[in-house]
Amino acid sequence: MKSIKSIIKNSIMVIAASAITVSCSDDFFDVNDNPNSPSISTPGLTLTVAQQNFTYLNATSMNYLGNYIVYNWATPSNWSANQDLFRYNINNTFYSNIFETSYSSIFKDLTYVKNFEDASGAVDYGNYDVIAETLKGFQYQHLVDLYGDIPFSEANLRGNNTTPKYDDAETIYKATIDSLTNAATLALNPSEVAEDPGSSDIFFGGDMTKWAQFANTIKLRMLVRLSNTGQDAYIKDQIALIDANGAGYITSDVSANPGYSQNENQQSPFYGYAGYDTAGEETDRHDYTVATDYLISFLQEKNDPRIDLLFNTPTSGADHKGAPQLISLPGTGFTSNDLSKIGDGLLKSPDQDQPIMLLSEALFLEAEAVQRGYMDGDAQDLYEMAIEASFDYLGAEGAEDYYSQAEENVSWEASSNKIEAIITQKWIALNGVSGIESWIELTRTGYPANLPIPVDSDGKRPVRLLYPSSEYSRNGDNVPAQTAADAFTNNPFWK
Repeated sequence: MKSIKSIIKNSIMVIAASAITVSCSDDFFDVNDNPNSPSISTPGLTLTVAQQNFTYLNATSMNYLGNYIVYNWATPSNWSANQDLFRYNINNTFYSNIFETSYSSIFKDLTYVKNFEDASGAVDYGNYDVIAETLKGFQYQHLVDLYGDIPFSEANLRGNNTTPKYDDAETIYKATIDSLTNAATLALNPSEVAEDPGSSDIFFGGDMTKWAQFANTIKLRMLVRLSNTGQDAYIKDQIALIDANGAGYITSDVSANPGYSQNENQQSPFYGYAGYDTAGEETDRHDYTVATDYLISFLQEKNDPRIDLLFNTPTSGADHKGAPQLISLPGTGFTSNDLSKIGDGLLKSPDQDQPIMLLSEALFLEAEAVQRGYMDGDAQDLYEMAIEASFDYLGAEGAEDYYSQAEENVSWEASSNKIEAIITQKWIALNGVSGIESWIELTRTGYPANLPIPVDSDGKRPVRLLYPSSEYSRNGDNVPAQTAADAFTNNPFWK
């Protein structure tokens, strides 16, 4: 059994060096050798690296992008960063690392883990298979939601196919749902000689019941996303399969932590990315990432105490202040000293767990599924439990007082549209944690309603990303035809 200290030594340094840039080698869809140098890896070593790459991408680029698209964050007047985000300048290089890292690193390593067989036949790696399938399902869901058709059935085949075809988005969704069903079943029924992932698993330490719950929850997210497609019978049948395996859904936040610390290249990903360096000084990104005026006003109008944990008060003032997403802000009153930056409820410490899926999100998903008639339960109880979980994650107090207010999209009883209330509260809960999910949910539901659109854009919010330039150069015969307008007009299949 490897120690946490050993995992840090063997993997986290590698991730820090490689997570920001992506290789453009010819074996884009090949399975790599062990990232730690030996020519042959093991599932344990490779799993840890795959989980770290997965965690870093979701916590940084995907989270940051989503928070700007849903108008949570702005940039102060003394910085020129993020102008492409304000302009919605989506092209074939815009956040291309989301697609590229998923295939060149995450799927590559997870496929290695899934396909690994012990030559002697003495070791059963079935538990590793479950973990790999679950994480692949999580990431495939996001790629379909963000890109549409993507390589799937022919991807990750090593040298047997370096130019995989693009599969239909809905077909991938259904296949992924099936794989998550299978993963949950296998997680609950391991063989007697199945290898315990132990500390190689930086999510759950090898607790396979928790992996079954996580697989079920990802699957529920995908099923709820299909709610506008006229497939209610399919959704109910699939939820019945979740009920049948008996594991239920996650009961606490899903987080990664291989032993994060204040040391160089070992900080919790989001903390080091948008928070503070190893000397405790704020990073440039923390200085140029501030709250929007819209969000500050929304939280204040709803008497939401989470505002004090989501955002710090400005160094030059006593009250929270935000800014519009605008390239040419006034030079006075809108500098980084005048505005509220990302707060201590999100940036807790360099060794904090890095959240992957919050309990609050799972409870909001369950509340929506009940409200839509897909499953039994009390939607109001689930909704209020979700808000309480959000307060708990941030360290805020007064959840019951908050949701007892007679406010639209706060109190369940006072909300005329229950789905709008659920999604609006999910938007608050996911602030700074999973911005990409908030963006996808905004595309699906239109909530939160009336979010501003930056004046420096063309006046229309994007609904997807474009395939990266690297795909056109290495797999051009298979990339679907696409124009720049598709980022704003070509909705996901479930819309």
